[in-house]
Amino acid sequence: MTTSKYYYCGKFGIERETLRVDSHGRLAQTPHPFGNDEHITRDFCENQVELVTPVCQSIDEAIEALAALDKRTREVLAENGENIWLYSNPPHFESENEIPIADFTGDHSSKRSYREVLQKKYGKKLMLFSGIHFNFSFAEEFLNEINTGKDDPDDFRDRLYLRLYKQLMIHSWLLVLLTAASPYYDASLDKDGKSGIIMSEYSSMRNSRRGYWNKFLPILDHRSLRTFTGSIKKHIVTGSLYSASELYLPVRLKPKGVNSLENLAANGVDHIELRMFDLDPSAPLGIDSRNLEFAHLLMLYLISLPDIDFTPQLQEKAAADHKNAALLEPDVRLLERGEAIIDSMAEHFSDNEKALEILSFERQKINGRKVCTSITNNIYE
Repeated sequence: MTTSKYYYCGKFGIERETLRVDSHGRLAQTPHPFGNDEHITRDFCENQVELVTPVCQSIDEAIEALAALDKRTREVLAENGENIWLYSNPPHFESENEIPIADFTGDHSSKRSYREVLQKKYGKKLMLFSGIHFNFSFAEEFLNEINTGKDDPDDFRDRLYLRLYKQLMIHSWLLVLLTAASPYYDASLDKDGKSGIIMSEYSSMRNSRRGYWNKFLPILDHRSLRTFTGSIKKHIVTGSLYSASELYLPVRLKPKGVNSLENLAANGVDHIELRMFDLDPSAPLGIDSRNLEFAHLLMLYLISLPDIDFTPQLQEKAAADHKNAALLEPDVRLLERGEAIIDSMAEHFSDNEKALEILSFERQKINGRKVCTSITNNIYE
């Protein structure tokens, strides 16, 4: 493991989506009450609040920033008799009429146009699924230290993030396995007018085959950032995707400033975004910081692995593994693979006591899942 004093440094950010509900637990039908606040905005629909922390120097600082935004949000909502729905799956609704598209106007009116395209293509119900997005970038000092070949700094950074992106896509299932938290849903998700709580076959609906996926699996070219952005552009030109924002994969490479494909292609990667975290209703802010700490450790571990050729076959397998991990009873081989990865990470971080505590916390989850799977299998033998 590297001994760089910048190894664990970086920049961190959290985006948290939740739904606004009224005093009866139904989707609030009032306008977004936070104006154009860049830190308290909305996502697809007018009654979906998205909290966006500033860029922070640690996960603890990002959690503190999220807590401050959460407090402000709850205080304003309380004045209107509203609250936050801290579950990834939405509450009961009678029809899609209760899901108003986010009313962006003026300079932001293109955002509304984009959402209208999504409505026609996917329906509004899919867009109610809410979760946590975790943003991370390495410290520039660390990137400079590991650039031992003195390559062009921008090219080196882009290659490193693309390498990490491929590994994260292959391992995204592990984060789903460890953070899935939405096995129950209301029957109105199945059909308008139906009601009642249903135990799903999924531990995470938004990561399952019923969740956020395109109508097809976009196969991308990962040989370089140029070919990567070019392959996304091809899907847009052919009409398969409306824009890069419609690329529903669990990991994204993001540029600095305006989040556009053109900016990414021209100016390179600034940070990476992990999009697969369910809201954790047992955590006051919807996320347990230990899960973000694990995700950070996983990224540091993955850049120690050799680069791979992310073939179309591997891309298909990565998506299949991700959806499998979202099952309430995933393939036991995934549990065993998860355990093996955590064991390998424990060797990698053997001199870091805090890291070992985080890994132990996550390993216990897999052990619990293995016990449950074993009991279930014995019942039906």
